[in-house]
Amino acid sequence: MASRTLISVEEYLRTSYRPDCDYVDGEVVERNVGETDHSWLQTMVSAYLVARRAQWGITVLVEQRVQVTGTRFRVPDICVILGPKPAEQILTQPPFICIEILSPEDRWPRIQQRIDDFLAMGVPYVWVLDPSTKSAYAATPAERAQQVSSGVLKTQNPSVELPLSEIL
Repeated sequence: MASRTLISVEEYLRTSYRPDCDYVDGEVVERNVGETDHSWLQTMVSAYLVARRAQWGITVLVEQRVQVTGTRFRVPDICVILGPKPAEQILTQPPFICIEILSPEDRWPRIQQRIDDFLAMGVPYVWVLDPSTKSAYAATPAERAQQVSSGVLKTQNPSVELPLSEIL
């Protein structure tokens, strides 16, 4: 059994990781990133949302640290917040949407933990995109992650729509 090295929140916050890592209850947790399919989809989704930021009144942040609890920091692939760019350097208020893009090494139990952390924080929409299967999942506080069959990821108040055919 491998031993874990625990560090403090303060040490995590003053350390730079490349790529940035999550922090879960004292443990630095690596994220699966760096492959072309992941990067391309992250770019396409971000570009689509940024192009409509004024229309929807949103700000799009890529790989932004989000403090989901006092001892947990997650780094979603993309965050969407309502209104202008926040002053805080680490988000402590729930984003409007957290978007995760799967890598081949990702496993659903680990992704579900991330979804649960975002929803528990108060994030109203969590989207998960899988570039290998060209599928998407949506979760809300009222509904566990479900595969999107309509071909469009959607929110309400404001209405944000991401047609999968334009980004996958």
